[in-house]
Amino acid sequence: MRALVVDDSRGMRMILRHLLTEIGCETAEAAGGAEGLQRLQELGRPDVVLVDWHMPDMDGLTFVRAVRATASCEGVRLVIVTAEEDQAYAAAARQAGADAFLAKPPSREALAASLPRPA
Repeated sequence: MRALVVDDSRGMRMILRHLLTEIGCETAEAAGGAEGLQRLQELGRPDVVLVDWHMPDMDGLTFVRAVRATASCEGVRLVIVTAEEDQAYAAAARQAGADAFLAKPPSREALAASLPRPA
């Protein structure tokens, strides 16, 4: 499984990359939303993208909407990973097109449960 981690926090990218590697994912990273969209074009379609909600250049909801509007990304699983735990945030994430919503830092089990299921 291939994953892209989009987060402005280097430390959080390292944590998520470590967890994803333990689960068996190949992982690429981007330090912000604009870079994440560029990495999607460079890498091709990953199986899952984990994206932070709060980033300085492009917030997670804007990123999710941009990915959902990109035909080549159809079917990519989008997971918002954020420190926000309010259910209003989860509802807004799903309305924008996110498939899952995880609180930071996610446990290995919660992260694994948010990933796409093998066919």
